[in-house]
Amino acid sequence: MKKVLFFKINDILVLIRVKHWVKNGFVFAPLIFSFHLFEQNYCLITLQAFFAFCFLSSIVYIINDIADIEQDKNHPVKKNRPLPSGRISTSSALLILFVLFALLLITVYGLNEKFILALITYFVVNLLYSFKLKQVVLIDIFIIAFGFMIRIIAGGWVINVHISSWLILCTLFLSLFLAITKRRSELAVLENGSNMTRKVLDDYSIEFADQMATIVAAGAVISYALYTVSERTLETFHTENLIFTTPFVVYGIFRYLYLVHKKQMGENPTQILTTDLPLIINIFLWLLSSILIIYKEKINLRIFS
Repeated sequence: MKKVLFFKINDILVLIRVKHWVKNGFVFAPLIFSFHLFEQNYCLITLQAFFAFCFLSSIVYIINDIADIEQDKNHPVKKNRPLPSGRISTSSALLILFVLFALLLITVYGLNEKFILALITYFVVNLLYSFKLKQVVLIDIFIIAFGFMIRIIAGGWVINVHISSWLILCTLFLSLFLAITKRRSELAVLENGSNMTRKVLDDYSIEFADQMATIVAAGAVISYALYTVSERTLETFHTENLIFTTPFVVYGIFRYLYLVHKKQMGENPTQILTTDLPLIINIFLWLLSSILIIYKEKINLRIFS
C-alpha cells in the first residue's frame, strides 16, 4: 500500500513538473538587482510571487500534457510520463489542476494588479502555445523565451522596482538560447531514428539551430556585459566591479553548449540545470559574487554593527 501511494505521489510530482519550478526562480532576479535582497517585506512578496508562478506553470503543464497526450505516446521519453503512460487518468489530472488553481488564488491574494496582469498574460500566451503556436516555426521558440521574460518583468512589478532594459534583453537572448538548443536536441533524437512528435520540427534543421544559438548566445553575453557597466547600474550599486561576474555567464553558456553538442543533452534544460555539477557550481559562484559585489556595503554594516 505504501509503495503504491509513493508511486502515486511521485507521478503527481512528475505531472505538475516540480523540478521545473526552478525556472520560476527568475522572479527573484529583480529582487537581487534592486538593492532590496536583505529587506524582509520584499523577500516575502517575491517568495509569494514565486509560488504563484509555480502553481500557474504546473496548471499550464497539465493542460499541455492533456493536449499532447496522443503525440507523447509516440515519443521515446515522453511516453513514460504519467498521462500518456496511463498511470494518471485525464479526469484525475483535471482534478489536480483545479486544486492547483485554488492554491493559486490563495497565493496571489494581496499582490498588486500589475503582477496579476503578468500572470494572466503568461497563462493566455501559454494556452495559445499549447493549442496552436507551438506549431508555428520561430514563434514557438519566442513563446518559450517570453515565458522567462514575463517572470523577470513580474518579479519587478510585484515589488514595484525598475528593471533594466539590458537585463530584460539578456533574459530574452538567454531564454531563446535554451529554447533553440532544446529544438536542436529534439532534432538530434529524430536523426537517431525516433518518431516525429512535433510537426514544427520539419521547419528546423540542426545547422539552422546552431546558427541561431550562436547569435543569441553572443547577444546574451553582450547584453549582460553592457548591463554591468550601464550608467543606471553604476548609479544604483556605486561599483564597476559587477563586470567581473561576466566570465561566469560566458562559462555557463560554453558549458551548456558542450553538454548539448558532446553529451547529446539539451532536450530537457531543467535536467541540465539541476544535475550538471560544474554548471550548478558556476551558477552558485555567479550568484554569490553578484550578491557580494552589489551588497558589499550592507554586508559590511551588518558584520561590523
